[in-house]
Amino acid sequence: MLLASGLAMGSCTLFRPRDKAPVVETVRTVDSPTPPTAARDLADVIAADLQLTTEQTGQVRSILNGTVQQANAAKAKYPAKSPQLMAELKRINVDSQKELKVLLGPVKFKQLQTDQRKIAAEMQQKQK
Repeated sequence: MLLASGLAMGSCTLFRPRDKAPVVETVRTVDSPTPPTAARDLADVIAADLQLTTEQTGQVRSILNGTVQQANAAKAKYPAKSPQLMAELKRINVDSQKELKVLLGPVKFKQLQTDQRKIAAEMQQKQK
């Protein structure tokens, strides 16, 4: 009887309203803008993988920041999955790859290409 009256009075934490806000997870789609932190995170993963200097890491981060800004501008300009958007994103990616190749040199750039899947997996882990 005592247990029943305690539950009825609301003394049990299961029945009290909670003050916490619900957890909302952001779902990104292909046409969502890329968050600015993505360039920083990717540069950090690349730097660790390729054992880059602090200066090289900053330069990679700068290249990737520019890439993110251009990609987000293209996503805002063109409809999602449109041929124009796909062409623009491809052009942006090619330009970024050229800049990275010049910065890293042929040996480290080749290693970057070889390790792309590993780097992508690390990025997915960072985003969880």
